[in-house]
Amino acid sequence: MHFDLADEQRMVQETARRFALEEIAPTLAEEERAHAFKPERVAKMGELGFFGCALPDDLGGNGLGFFESVLMAEQVAKVSASWRLPFNMQNLGPALTVAKFGTAAQKAKYIPGWVAGTQLGFFAMTEPNTGSDVASMKTHAIDKGDHWEVHGSKMWISQAHVGHAGLLYAYTDRSAGNRGITAFIIEPKTWAGVSARPIETKLGLHCAPTGEFVFDGMKVPKENVLGQPGEGFRICMWQLNQTRLGCAAGALGVAGGALDLAIDYANGRTQFGKPIAQHQMIQAQIADMVVEHQAAQMLVYRAAWLKDQGRPSQYETSVAKLAASEAAVHAANECMKIFGSYGYSTEYPAERFYRDAKSLQIVEGTSNIQRIIISGMATGATPNRE
Repeated sequence: MHFDLADEQRMVQETARRFALEEIAPTLAEEERAHAFKPERVAKMGELGFFGCALPDDLGGNGLGFFESVLMAEQVAKVSASWRLPFNMQNLGPALTVAKFGTAAQKAKYIPGWVAGTQLGFFAMTEPNTGSDVASMKTHAIDKGDHWEVHGSKMWISQAHVGHAGLLYAYTDRSAGNRGITAFIIEPKTWAGVSARPIETKLGLHCAPTGEFVFDGMKVPKENVLGQPGEGFRICMWQLNQTRLGCAAGALGVAGGALDLAIDYANGRTQFGKPIAQHQMIQAQIADMVVEHQAAQMLVYRAAWLKDQGRPSQYETSVAKLAASEAAVHAANECMKIFGSYGYSTEYPAERFYRDAKSLQIVEGTSNIQRIIISGMATGATPNRE
């Protein structure tokens, strides 16, 4: 196997690193306190090509693939896990899914704005009583002849109340089970019958807007069905296999950021007459963080490489997401302990890494769900898919 990055990949990685350090880091503490989200920063990310990965040229693709997307998301998440979210909300979620399943008209109308970062995206599947069990959703759409009428609610949706256009999953035929779920492209800011409000009671990801939708007869034009009616569950599972990789990349960033922070602090903090980095207990903590981070990194990079080859990757993506998210939580926890009392203070980033890391065990399929997927494929009960 070849482990060196090509010159272009190093340039992409460096561009994202510089962006995070120069555009996000200087004001991050203030923005975190204010729970501030800056749409103009998403547009800047779009200008830099962050959201054109794995898309054809005629749809705004930049010639880069999943691997480069991972490299960029990882660097951004090392500074801010919140600002890793747009990679999923713009590119790996809506844009890639519409590129694969959408009509020519849908692609032309929606993908350019998502890629440019000027049209904020989202994907809505989670509900108050529907998380891991996607097929238990209650939101439904009624066929009204020339349009669908949507009723129900979604919550914990990233960019819900700021989003311009995104994906909605709802039942159109409940008697058909998960084969009765349909995917729609919706425009909540301009359509009647839908309201959105923010959710601000979150442990972490304070600069990543999260909200809920309430649908009360929202009319969706027939031309906004993505794929065919009844294909929504299949489309949703395909989409999750792509956005799951973005979460894994974010977890790498959080783990790497926490590791760098812990090493820097351990080298500078003196106790018992020497830097704490020279105490064996601290050395053991750092060594474990390094091993877990590097192992997760290889798994995430492999999953991205498989996607770029067009090969089945659901198995490898779930392995990568599980390993990386668990490594991120462990690294953030150890970083906080190495900082001691200062780790508990909002004066230092250690506590933010700790809060942000926990989300990665939940989003795009919890760690328990990843274990179910992995074990099913490992035992041959289910096939590996694209």
